[in-house]
Amino acid sequence: MIRRLGIVLLLLSSLTVGGAARVSSLHARVFAAGFSSPVLFLQDPTNRAVQFVVEQGGRIRVVRDGAVLPADFLDLRSAIASGGERGLLGMAIPADGSGRVFVNFTNTAGNTVVARFRRSADPLVADPASRFDLRWSGGGAFIAQPYSNHNGGNLVFGPDGFLYVGMGDGGAGDDPEHRAQDLSELLGKMLRIDVSVPDSDPAGFRIPSDNPYAAGGGRPELWSVGLRNPWRFSFDDPSRGGTGALVIGDVGQNQYEEVDYEPRGRSGRNYGWRNREGAHDNVTSRPPAFLPLVDPIHEYDHSTGQSITGGYVYRGRALGTEFVGRYFFADYVQGRVWSLGLTIDPQTGEARSAGAIEHTSELSADTAIGNVSAFGLDADGELYVVSYSRGVVIRLLGQTTAPAAPTGLRIIQN
Repeated sequence: MIRRLGIVLLLLSSLTVGGAARVSSLHARVFAAGFSSPVLFLQDPTNRAVQFVVEQGGRIRVVRDGAVLPADFLDLRSAIASGGERGLLGMAIPADGSGRVFVNFTNTAGNTVVARFRRSADPLVADPASRFDLRWSGGGAFIAQPYSNHNGGNLVFGPDGFLYVGMGDGGAGDDPEHRAQDLSELLGKMLRIDVSVPDSDPAGFRIPSDNPYAAGGGRPELWSVGLRNPWRFSFDDPSRGGTGALVIGDVGQNQYEEVDYEPRGRSGRNYGWRNREGAHDNVTSRPPAFLPLVDPIHEYDHSTGQSITGGYVYRGRALGTEFVGRYFFADYVQGRVWSLGLTIDPQTGEARSAGAIEHTSELSADTAIGNVSAFGLDADGELYVVSYSRGVVIRLLGQTTAPAAPTGLRIIQN
């Protein structure tokens, strides 16, 4: 894009959504409270009035019309090990009306389990007897964790209908066994599986034929590699005008937190850990699994924050049009919240940062934010923040009348 003689020309080489110019203020309101160490807020796709809140200690709570119900959807406290980075960490519900629910937790031996449940006759209560633990390539009904940290834990159904499972590198520091770059390992990876199989299926899933290692050369569940701890990731919802891209908040080691951007369907990418932290060389004593290494579209160093919480590309209405297309994320340790503008190349689908804006002060003027463990969306695509330390879910709101701002146009003076 070029500006000459005061005339702004719009070129079709790139599109900026949610750019940094004229972004108005945000407000925060407590939506639901009374939770213990909440780590996830999930919309029920079968009932727009219902959301689920996952507590790290093992309970899944039900929120209906903003009220927390006394009965749990599911109680797994006796089946998990909780504390530190272990516990009940993720939940996903397919939109196929099957009544199935998937959860990710650390079992009592310290290993990762992804389990399938069914709803009971009451759709707000799961049937605990329906539990089935998915069986991974090699036959195990769990993914072994060599250390207690970096469990990942997020589960998300993508626009393709497949289940994506974020796996940390197995823990310790600097991935000592180089697992994130080992294609024979599930750790340090993004996994992608098709769970739309009969209940009688012995594994509980099949491998999508377009997974990069479906035919061999690596574990067939692998989708992308080189991740340290992708605690929270999401898709830019194409049903609301999004690109379908996968956006990952990957927690860093000693220096950098990062946002990784993956255009829709772009499998087999290597995000570089442990050889790189963010866009910087880290431990290079052993080579990466393959090149190129894909740099993040955004990073911040540990003078700003120490543990990224990935969020969502906003596609709702309540915040105002100037926020549409901006990616919201937070730092767990510092309790800070930002939104990031994205410049998308229409030919390649790749993105680059169009500027981050911090919203912590304006949100904190309404209510304390605390340590942000997750973001969530409701049935209208509106944005919520999960405060782990306060035990509350906070809804983000815009101005009553937000000033209009152009989207799809970025002006750069030459």
